[in-house]
Amino acid sequence: MTTDTEEPTLTVDELAARAGVTVRTVRFYSSKGLLPPPVIGPRRVGHYSQEHLARLALIEELQRQGMTLAAIERHLQQLPADLSAQDLALHRAVVASWAPDAAEDATREELERRAGRPLGEEDLERLVAMNIIERAEGASGTAHSSGSPAAPDTFRVDPALLALGVQLLDVPLAHESILAARGVLLEHSRAAARELSALLREAVGEHESVAAVKSLSAHMQPLVVQALLTTFQRSLKAELREWLKES
Repeated sequence: MTTDTEEPTLTVDELAARAGVTVRTVRFYSSKGLLPPPVIGPRRVGHYSQEHLARLALIEELQRQGMTLAAIERHLQQLPADLSAQDLALHRAVVASWAPDAAEDATREELERRAGRPLGEEDLERLVAMNIIERAEGASGTAHSSGSPAAPDTFRVDPALLALGVQLLDVPLAHESILAARGVLLEHSRAAARELSALLREAVGEHESVAAVKSLSAHMQPLVVQALLTTFQRSLKAELREWLKES
């Protein structure tokens, strides 16, 4: 179902499934004012936008960081009211950088619910190639050679990257080009991390305790990620302007 602006909308059940939470959780956040009210459609059914989904993902990320509901409310109130789903996703990426890497187990059915769409074998292979999902050992979609039924497909999923990976499935670029772009980003981000790490080691000196270094790193990491995101966005816009000028 779509709104007048042709943006996809979600029922509360679909929103909860995409975010990996319960309907009760969605309603609880809404009652606390953390989620804006849905658009009421025919038959008094509420419909939620991609902005609701992105905001819900941000709230869940802040919860994982240990923030109280009151702190989350204050945090959200400080954000501009007109942030798009993409803006909220970027903000969540910065927040997620504070936490250690995490992966979740999901069946194929659960994975498709989180993705909000059916995922064919080609889609799954692309997500695997992008390191967003990983097939669990021994899982497969076919029967074993003995003729016994195969174990259901299960996957290790990076929840912070799943939404991005699903969006990339629809990007009109060859799979090889997307993987090449990922390689470029990894190469340069690792190079930046190495240089920043060297600067950090030089700044703290050799005699600082491990605890002091970890504390400094924890404070610096979200700031560095925010700086990288902002710098990259501006640099990419500048490159695109130059490209369009030349064409």
